[in-house]
Amino acid sequence: MRQPLVFASMKANFYYIVHIQYLGYRFHGWAKQPNVKTVHYMIDRTLTFVMGQQWFKTLGASRTDAMVSANHAAFELFLKEPIEDISEFTALFNKNLPPDIKVLKIEETDRHFNIINTPKQKEYIYLFSFGIKAHPFSSPFISTFLDKLDLELMKQGAKVFEGDHDFRAYTKKPAQEKVTTRWIEKSEIVRNEYHQASFFPSPSYAYVVQGKGFMRNQIRMMMGQLIRLGRNEIDLDYLESSLKTGFPDHLSLVAPASGLVLNRVEFQEG
Repeated sequence: MRQPLVFASMKANFYYIVHIQYLGYRFHGWAKQPNVKTVHYMIDRTLTFVMGQQWFKTLGASRTDAMVSANHAAFELFLKEPIEDISEFTALFNKNLPPDIKVLKIEETDRHFNIINTPKQKEYIYLFSFGIKAHPFSSPFISTFLDKLDLELMKQGAKVFEGDHDFRAYTKKPAQEKVTTRWIEKSEIVRNEYHQASFFPSPSYAYVVQGKGFMRNQIRMMMGQLIRLGRNEIDLDYLESSLKTGFPDHLSLVAPASGLVLNRVEFQEG
């Protein structure tokens, strides 16, 4: 992942952080892939039109899976020529982007900024409801579980994830040498006050997770175990044991992607 950044930095003279949001329901995730529509592909395609013949390179701060949305994400834009009027450029960029992607703001940075290696704090939310079939219009935003779930037990389970744990069981087929220990700053279930619509089920809830970095499918698998806990398929002791090195079981329940939102990315100094 570092090679494109080095190559881009060598060719670029001007550097920008572009803050964006997008609805992921019709995209196959952030990263470019052959023969499918992704967020990164649509951004680069739009920039190719907006920039004309000017060279550019883009690099994302976070990757999201298919159908996962972002209330706030970011990518780095490398250019040989400066953006003369950032406000005018932002308006032109938004005019040509599809309606489910929006530029929030563009900030100038310098060659010392590294969007991949710069420390980040990320907040994800997973929106869900349970016990009743939801209006179909809500399906791009909220996952609905028809089971009657023990919400109070799920709230206790969410707190188990806080702190420093081995999440090897919470990602698909990690390499043996992969470091799977992660620090979770916050893990809690609250009433959903993040996003509302007249067709959303009521009540709805948000599983909120904060940390510096997450592995592929990690949060959706964490949510999957909370759903199993709410169904009384597992207990708190089992959940705690799943976070210990050497845990033998395969955790197969991955919560649906459409309920997951990258809510916020904050870049930190040092």
